[in-house]
Amino acid sequence: MNWLWSNLDLVGELMLTHLALSVPAIILSFVISIPIGWLAHRYRWSRGVLLSICGLLYAIPSLALLIALPVVTGLRTTSPLNLVIALTLYGIAVIVRTAADAFDAVEPDVRQSATAIGYSPAGRFWGVELPLAGPVLLSGLRVVIVSTVSLATIGAVIGVQSLGSLFTDGLQRGIQIEIITGIVATMVLAIGLDWASVAVGRLLMPWSRPSTAVRRRSLERVERLDAA
Repeated sequence: MNWLWSNLDLVGELMLTHLALSVPAIILSFVISIPIGWLAHRYRWSRGVLLSICGLLYAIPSLALLIALPVVTGLRTTSPLNLVIALTLYGIAVIVRTAADAFDAVEPDVRQSATAIGYSPAGRFWGVELPLAGPVLLSGLRVVIVSTVSLATIGAVIGVQSLGSLFTDGLQRGIQIEIITGIVATMVLAIGLDWASVAVGRLLMPWSRPSTAVRRRSLERVERLDAA
């Protein structure tokens, strides 16, 4: 515990650094995956190809990808940008299928009704399809958040500072509390971002929450089942 109290500033700094690596990758993967998922939904002939290509991204070993990326990007191996790009690719691999399923879940009758009342294709997407697909997209985003925060620790192996640095340093110096601190800090960061995404989702998509009346009826139904 002495190590922890003596290095709280270091842990806080690494948490901020880890956050700066993870958040851009999460946002980029989410934004890029939405149009890919929509294309997979809209053009059925492309669905298998797009989902297969994106799924294969996750099969690439993370360390191999981090070593190969500098050849493509021209950046030095220890550049944090390489890690952000790698995390974005893994995020896309995770959420594209969810995005396609989210748009599939929008009822065809709803789309037809939107078209009938004068929505243009773009207006229907932004005003009808995307909002209704939102709850499913949020569930995929939450998976990406946890996986991205976890994968970001691998950057420490190639010299990119993050909470993973506590793992490598603790292992080399034989300080178990440092390794445990890194694990706990990573979990705290992932849970915090997950809760934040849920809070933002509830704020932006109030229609996804059951009304008070619905909740009351559900509770009454449960009580009746318990009494039976």
